[in-house]
Amino acid sequence: MKKHYIIKLIEEGEHQQLDFKFAVNDSKKIARSLSAFANTDGGRLLIGVKDNGKPAGVRSEEEFYMIQAASDLYTKPQVKFETVKHQIEGKQILEIIIKKSKDRPHSAPDEKGKMKAFVRVKDQNLLANGVLIKVWQQEKKDIGVKIHYSEVEKFILKYLSENEYITFSKFCKLADIKREYAEKIIVDFILLDLIEIVVSKKLICYKLKSD
Repeated sequence: MKKHYIIKLIEEGEHQQLDFKFAVNDSKKIARSLSAFANTDGGRLLIGVKDNGKPAGVRSEEEFYMIQAASDLYTKPQVKFETVKHQIEGKQILEIIIKKSKDRPHSAPDEKGKMKAFVRVKDQNLLANGVLIKVWQQEKKDIGVKIHYSEVEKFILKYLSENEYITFSKFCKLADIKREYAEKIIVDFILLDLIEIVVSKKLICYKLKSD
């Protein structure tokens, strides 16, 4: 018997494009997931699945309306999604499909209620930093990048050719430049596909783009 694709997804476990929710009881928290998926590579929320991958089923229709409220009320600009209902092992599983957005950054309330942009990193939703937000804003403008190839630009490329990564604060300190100037250089190099940003729970850093 052919295995249902939702079962195959569950067997993958949670990752950058897949998240399980046993229940939906906080629209703001769901809004952060919608923001993170839309801002990164898109993905799926499976509602009615425990963290260990066991299907538990959606408890009520109210959960769908809470997801809709998350989209309508708590994502700016609004993150749209598709919904598919599945019967798995006699239980209803709600599949929420979010596409990678061209309108990023999408914001949602953080734990203090402030609107922030999130990214999906492995199985976590993390805050996007100012550099990444400016990269997205520049991408939307679709304006070419001009680089003034000064000693500072040469410095960061040389440093990254000899070291695995650099943090923003270390770049500012070693190059002895202001934060605004450092930010512009990094944003431009990311847009030119020369440098990539690496986001984790403990550290945000920059390294040469791998081939």
